[in-house]
Amino acid sequence: MKDYIEERALEIAKYIISEKATVRQAASVFGVSKSTVHKDVTERLPKINPLIASMVKQVLEQNKAERHIRGGKATKLKYKAASE
Repeated sequence: MKDYIEERALEIAKYIISEKATVRQAASVFGVSKSTVHKDVTERLPKINPLIASMVKQVLEQNKAERHIRGGKATKLKYKAASE
């Protein structure tokens, strides 16, 4: 694996852990696709640093459990803005 890919994977992981960020948020901050972020943290990171990988996995699982709530809030705001 190339060095810059390993560095990117570690930087993305640190960002996700510190900010409790979603894959989409990390992708926009680092200027890469969601697929790249997901591949970095689920496939590449466990080979580089298993401890950080497990921490990222916990954050991503929490985000997955909460995504229906975020979606509901977004829909509520959308219709609230449309009615004004």
